[in-house]
Amino acid sequence: MVFSFVAFLMLLAVGSALSAASGDEVSVKENSVLKLNLNSPIREIGVDNPFGGFGPLNSEGDVIGLIDLKRALANAKLDPNIKGIYIESEYPQAGWATLEEVRNSLIDFKKSNKFITAYGEVMTEKGYYLASVADNICLNPTGALEWNGLEAEYIFFKGTLDKLNIQPMIFRVGEFKSAVEPFFRENMSEANRLQTASFLNSINDHFLQSISKSRRIGVPELRKMADDLTIQTAGDAVRAKLVTKAAYYDEVETDMKKALKIDAKKKIDFISLGKYENAKNYVEEGNLKNRIAVIVASGDITSGKGDDGIASDRVAEQIRKARLDEKVKAIVIRVNSPGGSALASDVLWREISLANKAKPVVASMSDYAASGGYYMAMGARRIVADPNTITGSIGVFGLLFNIEGFFKEKLGMTYDRVTTNTYSDFPSLTREMSAFEKNRLQQNADRFYEIFTKKAAQGRRMPVDSLKALASGRVWSGTQAKANGLVDELGGLETAVALAAKEAKLKEGDYRVRYTPEKKNALEELIKNFTGSEEERMEARLGELAPYVKYLKMLDNLQGVQARLPFEMNIR
Repeated sequence: MVFSFVAFLMLLAVGSALSAASGDEVSVKENSVLKLNLNSPIREIGVDNPFGGFGPLNSEGDVIGLIDLKRALANAKLDPNIKGIYIESEYPQAGWATLEEVRNSLIDFKKSNKFITAYGEVMTEKGYYLASVADNICLNPTGALEWNGLEAEYIFFKGTLDKLNIQPMIFRVGEFKSAVEPFFRENMSEANRLQTASFLNSINDHFLQSISKSRRIGVPELRKMADDLTIQTAGDAVRAKLVTKAAYYDEVETDMKKALKIDAKKKIDFISLGKYENAKNYVEEGNLKNRIAVIVASGDITSGKGDDGIASDRVAEQIRKARLDEKVKAIVIRVNSPGGSALASDVLWREISLANKAKPVVASMSDYAASGGYYMAMGARRIVADPNTITGSIGVFGLLFNIEGFFKEKLGMTYDRVTTNTYSDFPSLTREMSAFEKNRLQQNADRFYEIFTKKAAQGRRMPVDSLKALASGRVWSGTQAKANGLVDELGGLETAVALAAKEAKLKEGDYRVRYTPEKKNALEELIKNFTGSEEERMEARLGELAPYVKYLKMLDNLQGVQARLPFEMNIR
């Protein structure tokens, strides 16, 4: 115990020193290559690793901040000491809209006429999507490239609930509102299958069109290769022209040395993303008196002031602060959320609407801006979505469980009660509710759906009936949402910022962008990494069972009417 305590204090001391030095400008050597390991989780806001690059204390599981990564790529484009980029993108942990933003930033970097080299021992389709823009794509000769199309998978719990004698009580509005299907079905409904096939094919079409443009291979040919499982080996990928060559890392390194025009015996001067974030800035920041506030809202929407996800009180305070700040001329709400509490979503919609009356507010949709996430966005003046964004899902549901049978039959426990009024125990989880009580809960869901669709129609400036034809809980891709009028433009965060500047009548270069929240303090993250988060400890103890326990914990957070996507939707 004493040894552990002393070791912990030593880590704190080292972390403090590194944190203090983290703001020092890093010198970039001439003829350097920016090295990007994109196999870690990519989130909207990154996490500082005070031990990054320090031998055994360095973590390969660092969270990459999308904003930080894009800023680094924009700077590297102008940095005369950066001659190229080396990418490792075998299995990036990110959504398709996030990948699109990174990919577009890499394409923009190529305008500098500097090289991009990508290498992987294996590559998933997500990894290849990033690598496909490289000048030189190399795959290990004994490696493999995944090329078999996209899949969206849902998990269903009805069988588990039946075994436990737990009866779900579901109150929803919208035939496409599939978030509750896992609790009363063993498979997808026809409506859910229809909407999933629709938005999944939309994302796949965009994926194939992008690859076709980069690799100059026809879309029909790309489809056929996926249908026939043509790509099994590195050699197959080379013959199909998806990959430049099959090569080992040392051969890739030799090619880069030739591109850098350095001696074969000399080492390449690589610089990591973490270090390059502190390099000299070559991007003009603009006028500090004119600011565009980018407020990042990422995660499940809940009420209160919690530190995780989109806590309504905390995010509302950030929006309010930007609204009252005279130096802030426009606001961009960056939404990356599958939804959550309908009440909390409405609280945030109100704050966004108030801000939009004072100054231009533009919503920027990331991987998800669905249900409650769309509810937030519809309070903005304009909405920008990525082609791969999952959005829409305009619908609500309520979910309760009758656990009386479980406690009686499985645990031998029974309940009894005394009440002062007929429905003092309403709603109850330990008895069968009457038809009257269930009808009251359904009416509550119906009422909130009417509020949701009415406000969405006002925000989109269309008749309520027209909006309802797009609602019913149906999920759309960003491309589809643009076509049916649920969003205004397709693009990433830069598109939204430029649109906000235009709405505020600010010229390019006459404003500065400020992001909220900022990265967490490196020392705080050190302590968190040392102690481990609750989710990390759960994963360590439960292994493959951890995701299922996570679902149960998510159920515990369901308070009131919910506006959210299915509990787990994995597109791969």
